[in-house]
Amino acid sequence: MESPPRILEHVARVKVDGQRLDAYLAAYYPEMTRSVVRRVIDAGGVQVNGKTVKASYKIRHNDSVRFETPLPERPGPPPEDIPLDVLYEDEFLAVINKPAAMVVHPARGNWTGTLVNALRFRFPTLSGLNGDYRAGIVHRLDRDTSGVIIVAKEERTHRDLAMLFEIRRVYKEYLALTSGTFDRDSDYVEGKITHHAYDRVKMAIADDEDELAKDACTYYEVIERFRGFSFVRCIPKTGRTHQIRIHLASVGHPILADKLYSGRDKIKRSDIEPNVEEERDEVFLPRQALHAHRLRLTHPRTNALLEVVAPLPNEFTRTIDALRAFRPLYS
Repeated sequence: MESPPRILEHVARVKVDGQRLDAYLAAYYPEMTRSVVRRVIDAGGVQVNGKTVKASYKIRHNDSVRFETPLPERPGPPPEDIPLDVLYEDEFLAVINKPAAMVVHPARGNWTGTLVNALRFRFPTLSGLNGDYRAGIVHRLDRDTSGVIIVAKEERTHRDLAMLFEIRRVYKEYLALTSGTFDRDSDYVEGKITHHAYDRVKMAIADDEDELAKDACTYYEVIERFRGFSFVRCIPKTGRTHQIRIHLASVGHPILADKLYSGRDKIKRSDIEPNVEEERDEVFLPRQALHAHRLRLTHPRTNALLEVVAPLPNEFTRTIDALRAFRPLYS
């Protein structure tokens, strides 16, 4: 006797509208292949906003999705004893200093070693609002972005935190090292963001005619200038995928070692220091120089002000020290 299908329901939280439904669901439920998802859709097993839709339906933010999966319930990602730098913790939530090179949640190609695997080992309970594969995850950081990320231990807190992000009541501050020397001390970068036309991994600044593009705004201020480089503080006013990375690149100052938007995946000693012998030419920055430095919000359960700061990683400070020594900007 066949078991009844599992009913999975959620509200889509997407940074940019327009992804195909089958691709979106395959990414949202990583335990299912895209072919399985497509079969369920073709059989009428997926409804969006109460209506049966096709695989080609373009998902939009806040769409209500109902998915009847024929697959039996599977255990979530295995807990793994991965050290975590916990910056703050109470009974409702925790704030983690995520290292670079760590994926936030499991997906194809990254089933283990993720933040969720580590969280499931470290904390007895986590919010299951987004399913086991995103246990506790309220927002995300890119794989190679380090710094502050907040996780929910129970569902009420998760909903309240998600709403604070949704209505832009969370202050987020990033630090970045970029190529080039900024002319202005501070400015706003505004440009709608959409999916890249040819590279599914990348985002792009949209044309005015792109109806699926999302408004995006980033404020930056220069902390320190060097010859050929800058150290900047970035405060995103919206929360789009790759927003800071693509906005800085769009004004001619891509983040150092950002492979997608600068074309380079590392910064070496010889990029900063002159006349470096080959045997001394080590890698200073093995990943993009973007760090989520500060998060500030009203605690959703206590109403107290919560502000958490993640210190700069060693590779960041080492690069800044080298820039000060070998690339000072003289007046």
